[in-house]
Amino acid sequence: MRKVYISLLLVASSLSFAQRTATISTDNVVQTMDGFGGSDAWRCQFVGKNWPEQKKNAIADLLFSKEIDKQGNPKGIGLSIWRFNLGAGSTEQGEKSKVSDEWRRSESFLQADGTYDFSKQEGQRWFLQAAKKRGVEKFLIFTNSPPVYMTINGLSFASQKNKLNLKDGAIPKFADFLVQSIQGLENKEGIKFDYVSPINEPQWEWMPKQGDTNSQEGTPATNQEIYDLTKSLSEKLKAKKMSTEIVIAEAAQIDYLYGNVNAENRDNQMEYFFGKTKTNISKFPNVKKVILGHSYFTTWPVERQVLSRKLIAASISQNPGLKYWQSEYCILENPGEAEIPGGSGGGRDLGMQTALFVARLIHNDIAVANAASWQWWTSITRVDYKDGLIYLDDGKSNGGTAPDYVRNDGEFHDSKLLWALGNYSLFVRPGMLRVDVPNQNDLEAANDVMLTAYKDVENKKLIIVAVNCGKSAQKYKFNLSKGTVKNNDFTPYVTSDTTNLKRVETQKIDNLEIPAKSIVTFVGELAF
Repeated sequence: MRKVYISLLLVASSLSFAQRTATISTDNVVQTMDGFGGSDAWRCQFVGKNWPEQKKNAIADLLFSKEIDKQGNPKGIGLSIWRFNLGAGSTEQGEKSKVSDEWRRSESFLQADGTYDFSKQEGQRWFLQAAKKRGVEKFLIFTNSPPVYMTINGLSFASQKNKLNLKDGAIPKFADFLVQSIQGLENKEGIKFDYVSPINEPQWEWMPKQGDTNSQEGTPATNQEIYDLTKSLSEKLKAKKMSTEIVIAEAAQIDYLYGNVNAENRDNQMEYFFGKTKTNISKFPNVKKVILGHSYFTTWPVERQVLSRKLIAASISQNPGLKYWQSEYCILENPGEAEIPGGSGGGRDLGMQTALFVARLIHNDIAVANAASWQWWTSITRVDYKDGLIYLDDGKSNGGTAPDYVRNDGEFHDSKLLWALGNYSLFVRPGMLRVDVPNQNDLEAANDVMLTAYKDVENKKLIIVAVNCGKSAQKYKFNLSKGTVKNNDFTPYVTSDTTNLKRVETQKIDNLEIPAKSIVTFVGELAF
């Protein structure tokens, strides 16, 4: 009986650590990556302006730094795209703005007399410079609302449904505001804006839900209005000989990109803007052939997450040359306690469970939907919510919403989510080529191990990111379809309950370990 018991133990042990083999098709390029990013809205305006230099530089290091310390560990997550929120002027209006949260108001460079003041948005401009100094490659400027001087109601949010909150005939003025703001910022800061996103989440109404206040700047817009604005903006950028590219449509949910959701002329955006239609905007100069969507409310359950992303990929495949970016996300869903602490976006979590929930989404947005870029919503947060990469507090609570709460100083905390994003952002740089990892079952992998692979042709590196949502460590052997890695070595960088993107000992290509509930980036030197 004792021998049988020991034999059973050995069999169980060998099964739990059975080595898997994954093929990496290094000669089958799937797409070119455009980078990973985050947004400065809204907290950067106060942190960048008021907080002590040492602290805000430490925060900037976490977001932007590509430095490696003496032990080989990264200093930060090296974001390659930084999103700058171009304000509509609700801050200058104060309480009359009717934006209830002072921290969600924003300044405008445009003043009431028609002149521009580029000393505004001081805190956000500080982070622009911090990003530039640390080597961020791409800068994107986006708006939530036209300037209040141009809106129908004189406010930075809407009073009418399904209509751009802009005075009749003012589209050229709004386009001119965008162009002059970009030029003014570039001249003052010495930073080139690669992209401009003129409309954000046009499917939402951005109207008061009760009373006469709203929580932030925002405006709806129809596809026709977005088309008209894009045309005008394109003409003005061309006239100024600017290279900034227009990117649209920042869809509030990804199904608005490929489906007929509500017949309000705010859906089917891939077909409307890039299909065989009169409203195809790719004919205009300065338009990047990419469509932007937000992953909100389509991530749970996992079956829906995978299926909706397959629908994006299918729609994209019908339009050669069109790319997809996932350009905004934080947790707004309610997947339950089994998935994330608290069961929803409410209640901050600095731990690994939330990080894995998001890492699964990053993987599926890239591997299933073919997102060439993945961008987080607000990089810094002060509220008790799962919406940040870095969390601010007063040392006595998990966050607050009072106007003076951490306005001038406070404590800051990195999160596992920050480092999980870093497993992608630090290593997968703009211009790298994603190569195929065939024979993955998307649904099965979502609760097990998910693999994506990237080729850095210039530096002859192979990057493989593994997300293990499972409860067991797994051993892998990678078979490359072409070439190998030098000395058969991969250097792993591990984010787990106990490590933050930590470099661990080199492992051989035929004996790689992916710990349970971890994200691992394997870096190898390609040899052909």
